[in-house]
Amino acid sequence: MSEYLQISEEIRALGREAEREIMPYFARIEEICDRNTEKVLAAFAKNRVSDNLFAGTTGYGYDDYGRDTLDRIYADIFGTEAALVRIGFVNGTHALSCAMFSAVKTGDTVLSVTGPAYDTLQNTITGDYCGSMKSYGIGYKQVYLKDGVPDLPAIAGAAKDDNVKLVFIQRSRGYAVRKTLSCAEIGEICKTVRAANPHAVIMVDNCYGEFVEEIEPTQVGADLVAGSLIKNPGGGLAPTGGYIAGRADLVENASYKLTAPGIGGECGCTMGQNRLLYQGLFMAPHTTAQALKTAIFCSKVMEKLGYAVSPRAEEPRYDIIQTISFGAPDPLRRFCEGIQAGAPVDSFVTPEPWDIPGYDDQVIMAAGAFVQGASIELSADAPMREPYVCYMQGGLTYSSGKAGILLAAERIKSQKH
Repeated sequence: MSEYLQISEEIRALGREAEREIMPYFARIEEICDRNTEKVLAAFAKNRVSDNLFAGTTGYGYDDYGRDTLDRIYADIFGTEAALVRIGFVNGTHALSCAMFSAVKTGDTVLSVTGPAYDTLQNTITGDYCGSMKSYGIGYKQVYLKDGVPDLPAIAGAAKDDNVKLVFIQRSRGYAVRKTLSCAEIGEICKTVRAANPHAVIMVDNCYGEFVEEIEPTQVGADLVAGSLIKNPGGGLAPTGGYIAGRADLVENASYKLTAPGIGGECGCTMGQNRLLYQGLFMAPHTTAQALKTAIFCSKVMEKLGYAVSPRAEEPRYDIIQTISFGAPDPLRRFCEGIQAGAPVDSFVTPEPWDIPGYDDQVIMAAGAFVQGASIELSADAPMREPYVCYMQGGLTYSSGKAGILLAAERIKSQKH
């Protein structure tokens, strides 16, 4: 056994073998990281970032220059007219909900072209809750993926409906067993929708996908993107929050949903958090690259242990999520226990399935993070339902992520024995 972590030589040898095999794939990740780092640096320079922008505001938050400058930086990075970056967004679902409401009103229809939305967002759309889109008389329909890819003819047919005012694309897989969409695929969807319904707003749930490619969905035709700051763009430093970027009128409408009509983005104090949002964004391309390396390592190790993984180590990646199909609840729980044991925070805790608000099934979640629920930090979660697929993501550093994966492999191996 190791002097530091309880990992057998057998599993360490497996890890060394896996690492040798995946090293060729790291070069492309570093290349993308370099390009995205340049993009972020250029946006910082263009907007004349200085330390006086890190000062926070209280109360109403009027004239918060740090907050307003960060909005412009995000707009530059995403190639959009405007952006709204706020710690007032409690999670990604909150940001996505405000973004969706920016484009629809009673009598309009939302068309999801990647099947059902993520569990929590689906409740925002069709849930029997006060304030859901359904409660406001907003319609909903969806087009399923065909053999795991966008069904462009079906999308074109559904988008021709004059009531469709918002076309929704989920970039990542959520809790579905499907591949993540590339920006190129999103661009093809956008072309298809534009031809069928030129006036429909196209919005992308960008969670887990920021800085994984050299471009973002708004640079291939999307009108609006939204995501969470405790995922990729927060770089592991943002304490909370979300962002929306896109067409100026839509971003303004979304700001009214976040606060109140007539107030919008003019209010919202930052309470001394600006520095972490700036520094986190600066770190985001690098931190995302570390998470990608961790995911590739996980894929190769778990495949060597006999489990089906997606994507495989050799396949291109368009988000930071790695799935492992366990087929039964026990190895899934063991994996999550190992990930938790490898966390810098709460490593002594044993994760148990529980009823998380917004989910229909119990969810097990390993998340020993500095920021609660931050999935840019090494974490793993899964709905406790067949086929018992675990969704692993994050890793602030590749070295710590690798250790967590080896601990998870050790737990699974000890169960088999």
